[in-house]
Amino acid sequence: MRRFSHADLPETVPVFPLPGALLLPRGRLPLNIFEPRYLAMLDDALRSDHRLIGMIQPADDDRPPKLHRIGCAGRITSLTETEDGRYLIVLSGVCRFRITAEREGFTPYRRIDADWSSFGADLDTSDELHGFDKDRFLELLRRFFEIAKLSSDWDTMREAEPEMLINSLSMMCPFEVEEKQALLEAPTMPDRAETLEALIRFAIVESKGSAGLQ
Repeated sequence: MRRFSHADLPETVPVFPLPGALLLPRGRLPLNIFEPRYLAMLDDALRSDHRLIGMIQPADDDRPPKLHRIGCAGRITSLTETEDGRYLIVLSGVCRFRITAEREGFTPYRRIDADWSSFGADLDTSDELHGFDKDRFLELLRRFFEIAKLSSDWDTMREAEPEMLINSLSMMCPFEVEEKQALLEAPTMPDRAETLEALIRFAIVESKGSAGLQ
């Protein structure tokens, strides 16, 4: 995938507000695009030099919704057009951004002015997790998956690099919007790992409490 520097990042990016859809730097997010406004957004992004789209979560249920202030931009790295006119794409996470303003204009989709300055570390190739106890974490994760009735390839998880493991789980686990936002906004990879573990532990405790009330 193309390597970005801070100078490569555009001032304005189109955004795709989608609750529960979390993209993280160096993560990969598959999307099924079918709404006409977002098909137009993809066409325009593909004509740009950077091919970036900002994934961001709505902050409320208004129409149009207010947006959380922090999202993550991803580059379109895979695209397939279906016979019925949908786009199946993969976004590869590049860098988080903070919204400074929303652009007015004639596009059917929303565009924002992005401030990337707080997230320069996202452009590094890795953010190491020193002292990460993978065996202990996977045991905790196994308990959570049993409660949530989720399945996984545990051999693949054991072999995954810590950063990929934490980011993948942060993106795929069925957390609430605000919990996903907390994972996105964690300043560093160790902070994200700590937040993820706290959310998993809370879910396990909450499940035990619910079982005791039945």
